[in-house]
Formats: sequence, structure tokens, C-alpha cells
Amino acid sequence: MRLNILFCASEMTPFAKTGGLADVAAALPKHLARLGHKVMVVLPRYYIIDKSKLTFVKGNIGVDMGPLGTLWAGAFKSEYEGIEVYFIDYERYFGRANLYTDDNGFSYPDNDQRFIFFSKAALELARSIGFVPDIVHANDWHTAAQPILLNTKLRSDPYFARTASVYTIHNLQHQGVFSKEAFAYLGIEAKHFNPLEMEALGALNLMKGAIYHADKITTVSKKYAQEIQTPEFGFGLDAHIKAHAYKLYGILNGVDYEEWNPATDPYIAQNYDVEDLSGKKVCKRDLQRIFGLEERQDIPLIGYVGRFAQQKGIELIAGALHDMAHLGVQMVFLGSGEKWAEGFFSDVASYYPNIGTYIGYSNELAHKIEAGSDLFLMPSIFEPCGLNQIYSLRYGTLPIVRAVGGLDDTIENFDPLTKSGDGFKFYDATKEALFGTVKWAVDTWMGDKEGVAAMIDTAMRQRFSWERSAKEYEKVYCDALEVL
Repeated sequence: MRLNILFCASEMTPFAKTGGLADVAAALPKHLARLGHKVMVVLPRYYIIDKSKLTFVKGNIGVDMGPLGTLWAGAFKSEYEGIEVYFIDYERYFGRANLYTDDNGFSYPDNDQRFIFFSKAALELARSIGFVPDIVHANDWHTAAQPILLNTKLRSDPYFARTASVYTIHNLQHQGVFSKEAFAYLGIEAKHFNPLEMEALGALNLMKGAIYHADKITTVSKKYAQEIQTPEFGFGLDAHIKAHAYKLYGILNGVDYEEWNPATDPYIAQNYDVEDLSGKKVCKRDLQRIFGLEERQDIPLIGYVGRFAQQKGIELIAGALHDMAHLGVQMVFLGSGEKWAEGFFSDVASYYPNIGTYIGYSNELAHKIEAGSDLFLMPSIFEPCGLNQIYSLRYGTLPIVRAVGGLDDTIENFDPLTKSGDGFKFYDATKEALFGTVKWAVDTWMGDKEGVAAMIDTAMRQRFSWERSAKEYEKVYCDALEVL
């Protein structure tokens, strides 16, 4: 069955990115198209996206925003990897330097208007160009209004009469909670503002509404699909999600091995693969030079690439860092986020000669860290899927992870007796557990060359392909259509 799929997201590589959602939005539509489906991706046209490089789409899009009246947007078009990508252009909402927050890290106060508007505009854009979607695939709270609208106001609209909705939760922590006044922007009947659907302690919770109204729900790993039904990981929605678990699927994100492949990676100092690892030593020397570290092959180099955020376990790393620094290792950190963390990791890099820090993000440097590191640190408090641990496997860089979400699904703990496994896992969210596992990994790297070689071989042969994930989403789409 060839499906028309309207895929809506708030970010997409290479146009605008703050996290893993952007990578999913770039990869999944491409692989769905390879299965024979017609995919249309819609994004906001943020200020950082140069419209001079886009094609103007004729006509205006009228968006009914309730008390704000009808707002008129424009649209642009581009192409990425054979996929048509459309951009909603409305300067008042999207002509800003950042995607979601101001320069001080505070959420824009009109984010409710911005993304309810975007959700509606994407649907109206499909109508205006004659694209009748079989599936609307909405992602995270930014497009949560779409399943709500499709199951309420638009259910009687002939244009969307046979359209099913699939809603993916990439990160349950951010739910799109706003004052109850924001409900009016949806333009649906007041009866839907109730605790079973989208009311949460008197406020509007867009993600809660999407979970209720979507025909199918997915999240980005099987373990995370289980975790979000518990109080520890449910962020207040665990009971709500459990009530809708009958339509919940856990589908592990894939990896774009066309980009993340040490045999062909243009960013790294020398290419290598599982059959010939000599290039990895060259990449390690290159990484040591970049960060001003002593060029040594006899000690392990531990890498970190990610946001400096509580979710990523950055507080655990900070708490254990001084002890880790005295293990006879080198460490490099690439990231940005919470200001205290940026300052802390900058300071320790100036204090310890065996630690290097780069504040910000560099795609090229991220590739170099994956290739040049021996071990990769990912001690997340929660992790819906995670991608860097999968990149690390492909590059023969053994992950040290907390056994949550996709990290638990993708990493097999090392067994020193059988020499099986491809990484090191710990369970308690404490600095002591992190340090103990790092020490175990370092001791293994230094003292069990046979075990490390076996792990690297196992790791580099692992494949978590988008082809597999796309086929699983295809099945969910077909199941969603049967619900109608």
C-alpha cells in the first residue's frame, strides 16, 4: 500500500537542530520514501533558515487562531535527500534567533501560539497544495495539536475524513503545558478541556491531549515505552499513558550509516573499519592534538558529546569528575547547555592537563570524538533512545551508559568470563555508580586486551538501521488506518 504521509516536526537536520528529533525528521521520511511512500515534511521557517535558498510556494495559508482571528502565513519549499520539505513562513512567530528559547534560555512566552499555529498551518498547507494525507505523523509537544484537531474539529472535514494520526513521543519531559487560555487557540469545543483529555491541574497539556486523541502512539525505544508508564519516568503522565498503552508502540530509532561510518567519514583523520583498526590510532592522535592533550596510545581516552543538561547525567559526571581525572585517563567534552555546567567543564579543562572541553556544538568535532575516543560516556538520567551510543558502537568506541531507555536496549553489558558484550552499564543514578563503572571500563581497557578486542569487534558489527525502523513505522501506519 502506497501511503501519503504528512510528517510534521519542529526541527530537522540540516535546516534547524537542537536535539535528536532533528535527526529523526531527516532520516525516517527518507527511508519511508524508499519503501515507496509519498512523504511531505513540514517545518517552521525559522530565522536561521535562509529563505533565499528556498523556493516560494504561491498562495497564502489562512490559520484560524480563535481569539487572535485568522492569521495568514506563507510557505517555502526545498528538497532534502529526495524528500519534499516545506516551511511555514510567519515572521511574527518564527523570525527569531532561536527555536524555542531566548538567549538566556527562557522559553518564549508565546510558544503556545507559535506551535498551535504551526500545527494548524501544516495541515492547511497540505490542503492548499492538494496533498491528501493518509497519515499525519506528529512529533513531540510542538505538533501535538494535530492529533487533537484530526479527532475533533477536522473529523467531519471531508478532506481529512480518511486521515489517521500517529504521534511520537521523543521526550516526555517536555509536554507543552500552558495556561488554560491557550485552549482557545485550538478552536475546538469546550467539552474537550477535561482531565481525561488535555486538562492538567487546570492547565492545558498538549501532549496529554495528543496521547488521548492519536490513533496510534509511538516512542523511540521499547524500554522507554515501558518506562513512561511508571512514576519514575512518567513525568506525571504515567497513569494517562498506561490507560492508552493498547495503542502504544516502542520503535527504536535507527542510525544513518551513510553519515556515521568510520570507513567513509570525511571528517576523521584516517578512515578505518572492523577489519583494519589502524586508522583509529591516527584518529586518537588527531583528537589529542585538537584538545592539547599528551599524545599517548597507552591510556584510554573517554569522550562525551551531548547537551549539558540534567537529563544527560551531567550532574553525575560533575560529581565524579575529579575522581575520574585521577584514573590515569584522558577525557574530552563537547557540549553546551546549563550555564553552571559550561563554566564547570571549562574550569576543569584549565585545571587538569588530561581534560579538554569545547563549549558549543561542532558536527565535525563530534565525528572526531566518536572516532578518536576509546570509551564514550553517556550516563543519562533518562534516555528515550539515544544515538551517540549507537554511533560509538559503529566507531569501535565502547559506551559507558546508564541502563535506561534506548541505552539499555542497544548496549549489552560486558561479561569478562565469556568476553561477550559491547559496553559497560550501571543502574543507580549516583556518582558512585558512575565512577565505579568508569573504573571498571578503564581497568578492563588496560588489563583485558582480549576482552576489549572482542567487544570492539562485536560493537562494530552491530547495525541499527533506519530501514528496519521504517518498516516498523509502516506497520503502525497500516494499523492506524484500520482504526478509522
